[in-house]
Amino acid sequence: MVTRPHGRPNVAGGLAGFAWLLVVLVPVYYVVITSLRDQEGFFSSNPLVPPSEPTLDSYRLVLENDFLRYLANSVVVTLATVVITVAVSLLAAYYVVRADSRLSRLTYRSFLLGLAIPLQATIIPVYYLITQARLYDTLLAIILPSAAFAIPLTVIILANFLRDVPSELFESMRLDGAGHGRMVWSLVLPLVRPAVVTVAVYDALQVWNGFLFPLILTQSPDQRVLPLALWSFQGQFTVNIPAVLAAVVLSTLPVLALYVLGRRQLVSGLTAGFGR
Repeated sequence: MVTRPHGRPNVAGGLAGFAWLLVVLVPVYYVVITSLRDQEGFFSSNPLVPPSEPTLDSYRLVLENDFLRYLANSVVVTLATVVITVAVSLLAAYYVVRADSRLSRLTYRSFLLGLAIPLQATIIPVYYLITQARLYDTLLAIILPSAAFAIPLTVIILANFLRDVPSELFESMRLDGAGHGRMVWSLVLPLVRPAVVTVAVYDALQVWNGFLFPLILTQSPDQRVLPLALWSFQGQFTVNIPAVLAAVVLSTLPVLALYVLGRRQLVSGLTAGFGR
């Protein structure tokens, strides 16, 4: 039960928290138990009652329809995008914070401007650039634009962390003969590790759930990622609702694992990054 500062229980707050817990858990519960039904059981039984004879046939059906290929594509796209985004953004944030020049301030404002540009408004120019570069219908067609749109926010978060690093540490390393590359690797990266984990988890979740770029910039089944595959499953398994929800459960497991591993870093890093 939630308690107020003076010690009395906050009944209204406790009931509201319990109601919100139900709002979150009931859909998850429904998806999981429905994925364990067969088609006949889905249409004939109470949707909120666990199946008397749970089955994994829906999961087997999904796995037999190239689900692992789509999973591998999503993993490749997500990892490549996160690596490119974090590497470029860390170097850009280091320059913005340490250069302290007119050009560095202009660069930082350019990244701020990037936050104001909606992804949907640029899809036609992006499509044109991808086709002109002969990257259409490849995983690179998803990776490069995804990294480009993730970089502005990532730079801002990392720059806010870097501003909290004492300048004396940089000066000490400079007196010891360290160059910029050594300072980034040996000083900046260890000190801003929570921020790096934060942006890595956040960007990975955004890319993993991305739908517009895969839909517009790819067309062959071999290049599908999971969000696009789930959309195609809805047409392929139109009547087989348990199979569609089994695909949803399987596609959610990697995201859930990533969130469990990085949830503390994600929350604390975002809070500290915007705390200035």
